[in-house]
Amino acid sequence: MILAIILLLVGLGILILGGEALVRGSASMARKMGVKPLVIGLTVVAFGTSMPELVVNIFSAIRGTADIAIGNVIGSNIANILLILGVCGMIRALKVSSSTVWKEIPLALLAGILVFILGNDALLDSKLFSVNFLSRTDGFALIAFFALFLYYTFGMAKADGGSGSEDVKTYNWPISLLYTFGGLVLLVLGGKLLVDNAVILARLAGLSEALIGLTIVAVGTSLPELITSVIATIHGHDDIAVGNIIGSNIFNIFWILGLTATLMPLPFNPTVNFDILLSIFATLILFAFMFIHNKQKLNRWQGLVMVLTYVGYVVYLINRG
Repeated sequence: MILAIILLLVGLGILILGGEALVRGSASMARKMGVKPLVIGLTVVAFGTSMPELVVNIFSAIRGTADIAIGNVIGSNIANILLILGVCGMIRALKVSSSTVWKEIPLALLAGILVFILGNDALLDSKLFSVNFLSRTDGFALIAFFALFLYYTFGMAKADGGSGSEDVKTYNWPISLLYTFGGLVLLVLGGKLLVDNAVILARLAGLSEALIGLTIVAVGTSLPELITSVIATIHGHDDIAVGNIIGSNIFNIFWILGLTATLMPLPFNPTVNFDILLSIFATLILFAFMFIHNKQKLNRWQGLVMVLTYVGYVVYLINRG
């Protein structure tokens, strides 16, 4: 137990170092490339911080544990919005760009709705299907949406120049790349070290496998997003903080869940419908907050509401078992 605690703390330290490096490197890259930090947040940062989810889902598909694969993605998306953006909003009011409000957030909402529709075959078309599953065809459809998202993002990179309004420290290209990709590696290593040892401690405490998967694994694989977005918030890089979260949610469903389903069709447990609907509700809450009080800003009280909602969700999960 002592060794697990030590390794958990080491993993947390590596995560913090990786997040700091990634934010510095990605912000410098955005400035040097002349693109908005939001573009980097939606692509490079979102892809890197979603790597733990990708690794967990690939191994889950190989082992045939569909509940972990689907629960990991949906649970991470809920934690990303309610917990991580909530915490960032409590640290400091976050300014959200117009493109995020009108394009990326609705796209993340569409992703959640698509998973609900594609997964509930028996519910929506009982004459043809007696069981629910995400098929390889569903997986390819999700990946097709992911390709459209990348096309849109890179089109935005060409159309928009760098904002120039943020105080960004720039480095030469080798240092910027080293910070960015070195930070990604540290985030993956630190996240794996922390999650593995958190699971060990949870088992020693007698928690069930299902509860571990829905809480520790889901939150653990979201730790890179948490550390990266918190550090970006502290440094004043709102576009990277918000873009990382929304981009990660889009990546998680369109790319990670899509790729997992193409590797192996995933049986879809109807009990996860509540979690999917909550992820959709969380995205709707975020969208609605953009028009309340200070428009296109996530304020501290709104962040607090989101965090408290997540706490209530975890309490529900514990009672559900």
